[in-house]
Amino acid sequence: MKNTIRYIYITFFTLLLFGVVSCELDEYNPSNATAEEVWNSTPENFQTLVNSAYDKQRYWYNKEDGIFLAEMGTDLWFNRDKRLWAGEITQYVNFHTNVGFVRNAWRELYIGVNQSNAGINRIDNIDWPSDEERNSSLAELRFMRAFYYWHIVEQWGGAILRTQETQEAIQTSERSSVEDFYELILSDLQFAAEHLPIDQGEQYSRADKKAAYGFLARAALSRAYYGDEATYFEMARDAAMEVINRKEEFGVELWENYGDLWDPENNKNNKEALYVISNSDNPSLNFDTRGNKLHQFFLSPYSGKPGLEQSLEYGRDNGRQFMPTLALLDFYDEEIDERYYGSFKEAWIANTEFTWDDEDVEVYDKEPEIEGVTMTPGADTALFITKKRIANESERPYVVIDRDSVYNPDGTIKTGNDYVVLKKYMDPFRESAGAEAGYLDIIVMRLAEMYLIAAEAEHQLGNNAAAAEHINVLRTRAAAEGSVEEMQISPSDVDINFILDERARELAGEFLRWFDLKRTGRLEERIEEYNPDITEFQPYHALRPIPQGEIDQATNDLQQNPGY
Repeated sequence: MKNTIRYIYITFFTLLLFGVVSCELDEYNPSNATAEEVWNSTPENFQTLVNSAYDKQRYWYNKEDGIFLAEMGTDLWFNRDKRLWAGEITQYVNFHTNVGFVRNAWRELYIGVNQSNAGINRIDNIDWPSDEERNSSLAELRFMRAFYYWHIVEQWGGAILRTQETQEAIQTSERSSVEDFYELILSDLQFAAEHLPIDQGEQYSRADKKAAYGFLARAALSRAYYGDEATYFEMARDAAMEVINRKEEFGVELWENYGDLWDPENNKNNKEALYVISNSDNPSLNFDTRGNKLHQFFLSPYSGKPGLEQSLEYGRDNGRQFMPTLALLDFYDEEIDERYYGSFKEAWIANTEFTWDDEDVEVYDKEPEIEGVTMTPGADTALFITKKRIANESERPYVVIDRDSVYNPDGTIKTGNDYVVLKKYMDPFRESAGAEAGYLDIIVMRLAEMYLIAAEAEHQLGNNAAAAEHINVLRTRAAAEGSVEEMQISPSDVDINFILDERARELAGEFLRWFDLKRTGRLEERIEEYNPDITEFQPYHALRPIPQGEIDQATNDLQQNPGY
């Protein structure tokens, strides 16, 4: 009974999150109603169960575990300061069966599955006013179940597939095949695409038709690499094209300028987004009071350097985790591709007055004539961290950290203390400069991904001309002034490695890279070529270990993933 009442609180909490009610919640149940009585009474009350199915996605997309499991351990990122924190995930060092990130993600994703199943199993206990309303609610639940199961099957392979709500401890657990997982995932998403509304109005972070087609495209693309390729590449292409061809109807479009996509002012109701995780500036309405923590993870330590103090604009740099590989930075030709400066930050303007003295000149290896030069806040450059080589660092009256200061010629990292910053998640709307809680929404899926999915599917179907056409839509948007023609590619340019390079340029840091490399079978190859500081990767690391607690509590022989 205690767990049942807890789920009532969860569902009412999530109801508040979506703005369905405006009253404040306290832990008081005057009617003594159980979850069963609430969920099985009216369509309005059943909606609390639908709402609860969304809850656990915020765990994956707001916190450390999801972004580490989705982006680290790839060709794009390494630990800041070259440290070993979360080394099992970031560097495949001493990977064992009880890693906290893996164990916690398994737990939270399966809770999300169970909440989805709870609604799916009860849908016909309600006297619905119409089939349309019933099917719309069921479509949300099936979308969320597919959402959780896609993350599960791609991280752990053929794990435990359940379609019934778990209400008590289960002592035996059977593994299902990857094919069985995808049969359910794809059927759930096809149902969702048919029955979800075009949009959800003010509740824009709920699943709708464009989200269902978008996720169907993503899931079908993953499924194609497990066999029956043509069937699923065609499914992926067709679902992606459904979004592209109906983008006006769905109310989505590419930003004309790539940088505008990541302007915090454009974050809410972003016009390129197909599906988002929303966060409120009222902390009590979020997953927890720390909200969206991503704003700090990709920062470099700027505060305390000459002319700089921690600020809302530049972020909470004491929570940094990710630094880019040299390869990621070099994937961009910043002279013609605006996605580089739209994604990364290289320059910091002084935000506090500073005058160079002899001690600072010596510490930062400046020429003697720099002594006495004063930085004007809001006007003068204080810090410049760049992928380029700088020949006259000592003559510049600000801190310069260039390519050769950060990386060795072979691409390995020197110290990892300073680096170019991914700025996609920077949040200047937090309560204070040192606040951990962020309130920006997270774009899980956006229109640009549909062009890349369509391109990859067409390439795998042997249609490189169509693949190049889709990619060129994004490269045209990304082109610097006067560089559109130079940015175009031809069919002969398209292969799977070019597609992966292009996905890095477009989608770096967006919770997709590990899935991209795993899907295409390129984890080992790309890590070896582009992230030489990772030296412990083994082929079996392409699946995460089933958490040891799950193995231990099973009375039958629940098989661990190979290698662990």
